[in-house]
Amino acid sequence: MNYRLPYPTARPQGRFLLYCLMLLQVACSDAPATVLTVLQAPSAEIELTTDTLKVVSLNMAHGRKDSINQLLISGTTIRSNLADIAAVLTSTRVNIVALQEADAASRWSGNFDHVALLAEQAHFPATAHTAHASSWLFNYGTAILSQTAFTETLNYTFEPSPPTTNKGFTLAQIVWHPAAATVPLLLDIMSVHLDFSRQQVREKQIAEITQALAGRDYPIIILGDFNSDWLADELVVRALANDNKLKGYRPSAKGLGTYGDSDKRLDWILISDELEFIDYQVLPDVISDHRAVVAEIGLRPGTDAARPDGNDPITHTKADRRR
Repeated sequence: MNYRLPYPTARPQGRFLLYCLMLLQVACSDAPATVLTVLQAPSAEIELTTDTLKVVSLNMAHGRKDSINQLLISGTTIRSNLADIAAVLTSTRVNIVALQEADAASRWSGNFDHVALLAEQAHFPATAHTAHASSWLFNYGTAILSQTAFTETLNYTFEPSPPTTNKGFTLAQIVWHPAAATVPLLLDIMSVHLDFSRQQVREKQIAEITQALAGRDYPIIILGDFNSDWLADELVVRALANDNKLKGYRPSAKGLGTYGDSDKRLDWILISDELEFIDYQVLPDVISDHRAVVAEIGLRPGTDAARPDGNDPITHTKADRRR
């Protein structure tokens, strides 16, 4: 989310300041063309040959950690917070990172590219970063960091939903060749962020995801901040899973809350039927107002792999998709 009362609940003067900041964000919002930035270093491997994939989803909270707002802290503090995120990613030895509330250079958060700095500090040679929401004050959205090169990247910004800022997803495809597969498989990775304020907006965004994925016959891992629990009244996460034949890890389990110290499970990793969860955990580290979610994922026994097209994997950046 962009703005939620921090934990513990803010004092009245803190809430007033929070509402003022929300009004400032709305006043600054505009709707330019969505920008997708893809960077791949020569050191990026052509394919991953690990037997399992380790992936993480994290709402970065614009680098503010658990502070009330990024406008209220210095650029030096934000850089220190990002260094803490990089340390966690390095220590968990993940292959893929999905980020939300990930800032490009923005006046409200130090005026530097958070994704580029994090990729450098945590040693990820491939990045795809979409700025779904942009103005003179901010540029932010979703991103994917990878230890291997992308064969394809695309971005999608949902229908505008004022007064909240635009949300959407970044999708990147990699080549993965676990020992269980007779040939390499093409695997889609999606980082997504849904609206925090209204149920019917989230439902429309789920429908947009389903439509955008129609015709893509690849195994997929969807990671992100859904701003909804599996058992919430609107059934947003479950609807996405059912509509696209996806599954979550023990969706009704307790003890997997991802927002602050609450039991709210707002951040999810969903996988297609060709894949299986080997391990899943919510990290205790306070590196955002959200907790990082880490999963180890394997190829389900007996699954047929999708063949690459025979060409050398290179980046194909599809046109911005905005309705």
